Amino acid sequence: MEPLGWGAIAAQVFVQFTPVWIGMVAVFAASIAFKRRLGLYGKLFDSTIGMIGFALVLFWVFTAIFADGIVTHDPLAQVSGLKNAVPGSPVPEGTEGGAYYLLGGDNLARDVFSRMVAGSTVVMQIAPLATLFAFMVGITLGLPAAYYGGRLDTVLSFLANLILAFPVILLFYLLVTPEIVQTGLPSFMAMVLFLFPLIFLGVLFNSRFYTQPAKQKVYLAGIAGIGGLLYLSLISQDRTPIDFWPDALDLFDIPGGILIVFVAVVFVNSPTVFRIVRGIALDVKTRDYVAAAQTRGEGPWYTMLWEILPNARGPLIVDFCLRIGYTTILLGTLGFFGLGLPPESPDWGTTINDGRRLLSIYPHPAIVPAVALMTLVLGLNLLADGLREESLRD
Repeated sequence: MEPLGWGAIAAQVFVQFTPVWIGMVAVFAASIAFKRRLGLYGKLFDSTIGMIGFALVLFWVFTAIFADGIVTHDPLAQVSGLKNAVPGSPVPEGTEGGAYYLLGGDNLARDVFSRMVAGSTVVMQIAPLATLFAFMVGITLGLPAAYYGGRLDTVLSFLANLILAFPVILLFYLLVTPEIVQTGLPSFMAMVLFLFPLIFLGVLFNSRFYTQPAKQKVYLAGIAGIGGLLYLSLISQDRTPIDFWPDALDLFDIPGGILIVFVAVVFVNSPTVFRIVRGIALDVKTRDYVAAAQTRGEGPWYTMLWEILPNARGPLIVDFCLRIGYTTILLGTLGFFGLGLPPESPDWGTTINDGRRLLSIYPHPAIVPAVALMTLVLGLNLLADGLREESLRD
């Protein structure tokens, strides 16, 4: 077979992303039709910048969801004769998968297109969830630091500043190096950090339903039961110092490299979120509606979580979007330096590093994942700008 031209390559790539286009059209159609009922999310569709950013982010979200149906070859499979193959190169007859390497082959004769698509799954598995966990840690510690002040605020602020005093890359390097991993430190950090979502949810519902004991017990039992099972399944990993949970009750097993990177991202982002939450809460707690809640006799945690936090949601939502972008860049940096994730991982940082050695001769193995990384981060930044615009109009 003859190699494909650029027009045919673009058409084939477009066809491969068919599930993504269908999903995006469905989401945009439903969102625009009901945007007046969807609060801040609905108002996002009044902002051109926000819509463009949302479209870019949604593209990669659906790509990660439908990755198995989009890839044309196994991201780890090597096909003889296609080392550094140019885009549109045909594969030998009898090879599993598509008839072409749509975006060429890398230095190990793997399909660049399939590795780019599979890399989105790695990013979407880590970046949003790690950012969410970091926000739960930051909110759980930042609100009481601002509300109570005094010695608690001094101690927590000192610890946050102590962590922030270290360069981010150095912290990542220390946490994911094999020598540190062998000590079991990341596993013990996971035990502590992954408790915060349970604490956050427990305090949230306990403070909300303290006047309704029946509902309060149901919610707390659900959090303790389901949340506790997820927590124990998450922290208990084979061949680590924390390997105690029976396999029959272990709901999932996260690969060691991904868990270590996940813990490192949460640990590094939490102090910054803490400072943002603390700063916003210091301002909001002086408002009249907070004083009114205190006058009604509401408890401290109810005031923090149901009076202060909802009125700080605008800046926090914007920062959440931006922080996912920062986390994506950090993941790419880790992969580029070969830290944390396995060397064969299709994550974008690792793929860029694999392709950079022959960048002047074969640019496509490095350019494709670099463009993917750039478009996702750009989309998150534009989405944050759109949310900021709309939140300021409220």
